[in-house]
Amino acid sequence: MLKIGLTGGIGSGKSTVAKVFEVLGIPVYYADDAARRLMNEDEMLKAKIIEHFGENAYVNGALNRGYISSLVFKDKKKLALLNSLSHPVVMHDSEEWMRKQHAPYAIREAALIFESDIHRYLDFVIGVSAPEQLRIERTMKRDGIAEEEVLKRMANQMDEEEKMKRSDFVIINDERQLMVPQVLQLHGKFLQMNN
Repeated sequence: MLKIGLTGGIGSGKSTVAKVFEVLGIPVYYADDAARRLMNEDEMLKAKIIEHFGENAYVNGALNRGYISSLVFKDKKKLALLNSLSHPVVMHDSEEWMRKQHAPYAIREAALIFESDIHRYLDFVIGVSAPEQLRIERTMKRDGIAEEEVLKRMANQMDEEEKMKRSDFVIINDERQLMVPQVLQLHGKFLQMNN
């Protein structure tokens, strides 16, 4: 079974592309969702987060996302620390999940595939690209946040152009080109590779 990464900057439409693959019967592991789940369920990870970010990191046993976000999105060192705590746990969880899949290929959707070196464990990486202004607008609408907040988050991610250069395949999600035919073409390619 092929292991495919799916990445892109904030607001690029990674999740939308992933949903199209799911409609085609391809299992998708959503790393951000898994990280949120594991930060609430994995007791060792919770203990490490409390140790480094204080008791306010959790409220009634649940991750205090607003508090954590307010710390990490304005301090690159704190963001790197949080990632260093959560990435190994998410990586292990995704490997376990991959082992249980029985499709011709499975997808690991994550913003930080290159930044966290996960690409080394994958056969191919698909990058999802969209113009910066469109990404900003999508994120503001999706998360209900100001442009300034989106720009702060973007500053913590690898440059979009660099991310696309490092990807094996690129899907353009600019609302001008049709995205579904691009997904179908890659789907056919991956099925062929697996025969």
